Amino acid sequence: MPPDINSLLDATNRGLKAIPGDDLQTVVNEAYTAVGGLGPELSRFIKNGSKLAIDSRAALPEQLNVVDNVAPILDTQTDTSDSVQAWASNLAQITKQLQDHDQAVRGIITTGAGAAEELHQLLDRVKPTLPVLAANLASVAPVLVTYRPDLEQLLVLVPQGIAGVQAISVANKGTRQAYKGGYLSFNLNANLPPPCTTGFLPAQQQRVPSMVDYPDRPAGDLYCRVPQDSPFNVRGARNIPCETRPGKRAPTVKMCESDEEYVPLNDGMNWKGDPNATLSGQGIPQLPPGTAPAPAGTPQAPAAVPPPASPIAVTGYDPATGTYVGPDGRVYTQSNLSESATKEKTWQQLLLPPPGS
Repeated sequence: MPPDINSLLDATNRGLKAIPGDDLQTVVNEAYTAVGGLGPELSRFIKNGSKLAIDSRAALPEQLNVVDNVAPILDTQTDTSDSVQAWASNLAQITKQLQDHDQAVRGIITTGAGAAEELHQLLDRVKPTLPVLAANLASVAPVLVTYRPDLEQLLVLVPQGIAGVQAISVANKGTRQAYKGGYLSFNLNANLPPPCTTGFLPAQQQRVPSMVDYPDRPAGDLYCRVPQDSPFNVRGARNIPCETRPGKRAPTVKMCESDEEYVPLNDGMNWKGDPNATLSGQGIPQLPPGTAPAPAGTPQAPAAVPPPASPIAVTGYDPATGTYVGPDGRVYTQSNLSESATKEKTWQQLLLPPPGS
């Protein structure tokens, strides 16, 4: 049951009498000053509040969902408070830097338009060649990625190597020190070791040095094709490490990427066999893996000069016995080449054929 209206009025009167009259007048005057003339605005505020309450009632499930799930969202703000503070601190530092370098920033803004125009003109000038450059870089990039360890090693070792060379190449004449530094030696070791001729065109197909034309080189690869553990040309192409196949060495990238293994032509002492097909059955020059060999009877490289009547070959010999290996792979002996020869040898005799030949 509602309370008695007389009791309510009596309570109101007692409350009003408890308030001093002057203070009550001040409250009424201040209230009039605060809201006087705001009837339309208060009416609109009340109406919009009522509409908001009605719309909130219609969307009550969604609001309850927000209220129920707002805790994790607020927790993320709490958990990332350090990051937010760090971001605010960094932002403050950036704005402080901009404030300290205000003139420089103004200069960039002032001259930025001209610089952008010059950059635009530069791009217009390089527009014809820029696609070619980009295509070349796109081709070089995978190679750089493949050889990245080698490039890193090069960047590390080259400065150390230069420092070492500079250290030992300092002039030390007349100084008292145990280590005398690096000295050049001009002792000639002629034909030691002998040059590698295995894997190159034989003498019958080599060009005469006096020719000045520039024909296309023969198809295939020409390199020293001796065993990989041979003492000749140890830094040759046959011993290049394969980047994508650890432990494998091959002369070409195609052979590195294929399952083909390097097979030498011979023991590395001299060129042997047919001019374009050695005793091991491999052709000279060496064609890439998967390439069909040339038909039988077709030379792989055109002869620069007509072949002589007799084959010409160069080989080393054993000075103790005078034995050497001929172009046909057989062992021959020439007695006047040995150290035990009875007759005195002269340089003219080296230009003459042996007696009885």
